[in-house]
Amino acid sequence: MTEATQPHVVPGLPPAARLAIDFDVERLVADVTELRRQAWSLQRTYGAEGVIDEAPIDWRVLPLRSPGGDLDRTDPGGPALVDFEPTAWLEKAPYLAEVLATIPAEIRSARLMALGPGAASASHFDNKYGVAWGTARVHVPILTHAEARMYIADELQQWQPGTFWFGDFSQVHRVENTGTETRVHLVIDTLPTRELFDLLPAEVRDAVDPADIVFSRPRQPLAAEAADAYLASFELPESFTNWEETEGEFLQPQKQLAAAVAREGEHLVLTLDGRPEFRLVHLGDGEFRFAGWTEERTLQVVPDGEGPRVVLRTRVGSRVQQLELAARRDPAGS
Repeated sequence: MTEATQPHVVPGLPPAARLAIDFDVERLVADVTELRRQAWSLQRTYGAEGVIDEAPIDWRVLPLRSPGGDLDRTDPGGPALVDFEPTAWLEKAPYLAEVLATIPAEIRSARLMALGPGAASASHFDNKYGVAWGTARVHVPILTHAEARMYIADELQQWQPGTFWFGDFSQVHRVENTGTETRVHLVIDTLPTRELFDLLPAEVRDAVDPADIVFSRPRQPLAAEAADAYLASFELPESFTNWEETEGEFLQPQKQLAAAVAREGEHLVLTLDGRPEFRLVHLGDGEFRFAGWTEERTLQVVPDGEGPRVVLRTRVGSRVQQLELAARRDPAGS
């Protein structure tokens, strides 16, 4: 849990809801049995400098999709110079790969998460990991039992193997395993789409205003010549580079960083003080999100008029805050 943001409840959205897909339990268990031959790492929290801390309980992870396909990254990732890619473990799990391909949304991270006997987490919430910020976290239980319990917003959740569930983990939640067997779930962070929303029960769809969800727009490829139009340099509020900032913090007076949209190989990146920091994913009309993150925050380069402009935006459901900045053309992409 962080102090940056408080839980945000989308009106009409329950703490959890079963989605309208089921999976083959025997095939799920077969893949997990094969992968349990590998060494699973404790759940870790990462920052810019690497590992910040490690779970103090028996809560282990095997990543199937991670930043850059890194086998050591047990965390759900964040804005970065690399995007999410399959890990080598996914090649050993053909049915799990099929499960991921079935989900009608772009997948960020996908992790097998194992809660060992006697393990119990503290109550916490996952900062900005909810549909109001452009993330839908879904679970496929694989190995579980009556003594494995999860509570979301104080509601007991016990999901059966092979079922498919949405959980609002931006609300306060905790897990415990008072049994003698390990509980394993496939935990998947997706970018919400209308197609995924349609898998919710009808009563939930009817109760939720879609405007309260930050739906993902598809990536829009940019040819090299088209990308050159968006090369620009400008001064950027420092807090905009931190996805955990409080809502609207980037609008307040603060330190400014020397920033630029520049080329790095075949990608556009955001540089800070001349150093590439974030890969940019084009959404159309010169608007970009950060690789590894959602449309919770975007940067748009408007290359018209006497000089280019940069528009910064953050979103929480239907609330959009933006800041327009003067920029300079940077044809060298430096």
